Amino acid sequence: MGERVKIGVIGAGSWGTTLADLLAKKGHEVTLWAYEAELVADMRTGRENSMYLPGIRLADNLAFTGSLVDAVRGKDLLLFVVPSQALRSVLKETIAHISPESIIVSASKGIEVGTLKLVSQIYEELLPPALYRRFAVLSGPSFAREVAAEMPTAVVAAAEDDVVAKKVQDVFTCGFFRVYTNGDVTGVELGGAVKNVIAIAAGIADGLGFGCNTRAALITRGLAEIARLGLALGAKGETFAGLAGMGDLVLTCTGDLSRNRTVGIQLGQGRLLADILGEMRMVAEGVKTTESTCLLAQRLGVEMPIASKVHEILYADRPARTAVMELMTRDLKAEGY
Repeated sequence: MGERVKIGVIGAGSWGTTLADLLAKKGHEVTLWAYEAELVADMRTGRENSMYLPGIRLADNLAFTGSLVDAVRGKDLLLFVVPSQALRSVLKETIAHISPESIIVSASKGIEVGTLKLVSQIYEELLPPALYRRFAVLSGPSFAREVAAEMPTAVVAAAEDDVVAKKVQDVFTCGFFRVYTNGDVTGVELGGAVKNVIAIAAGIADGLGFGCNTRAALITRGLAEIARLGLALGAKGETFAGLAGMGDLVLTCTGDLSRNRTVGIQLGQGRLLADILGEMRMVAEGVKTTESTCLLAQRLGVEMPIASKVHEILYADRPARTAVMELMTRDLKAEGY
């Protein structure tokens, strides 16, 4: 390992807890912030996040706090892993206490409802310009529980400054967690956000009892939609063939640990969205991201038929089987982005 780094991890869901544990086991000085006071106390005494990551023993040197100020003050690197719709309020509360020398890493995936901003654009809006230049995004195909179990995983650290990306790469990489660098922040971030929308669609198809043909079509054409939106936002097309594009999309559309696919399966089986979400402890980012994605696509004049049908199922009570048939009977066209 390289130098020992002081790190604050903001957000103790399954992914934030997993990354904090990984970093602590690498020998870094890590403090994990959780919103729930009872969770902080439980993790301190039991060395386990029984709420979001049960059954995984956390590193003995991992520290816990319920104070945002304590979590961010004096840190060399800050990792924000809060739901995208809560990010703005958390960031506003912490900015005054962030060291100007800190590297800021975002592992949140989504598009803000209302502003239609990518997570990186929220940071760009709120952070001082010098601090934003030290900003990076961490994304890619990575179920928290599999990383916590030390299963081989590869992700991407994207930053406009290659030095920042390489620093993040060095801090996070270990024997089972391989980090690649990328200069396309927009593409990496958009792939991580919109794949959750397509995963809901894939789950709906599974819930309806459709097979592998249907799933393969949804993944492939879903990737085309993501790429179209990304290109309209200035992303690089090749990014969507990589880990943060195709890699994350395949994982989330096919894996049983995918919360968004699980929501889709239950919708396909005829359950109501409110009932599904009411039973979930963790956030399925794709539900909110569907709304913001469709509005952003409309603003940019980008056609996203799969995302639009998911939106109709989620927010207009469109029967799932009807929506699929409408997709299949659209006007015929040539394949492409």
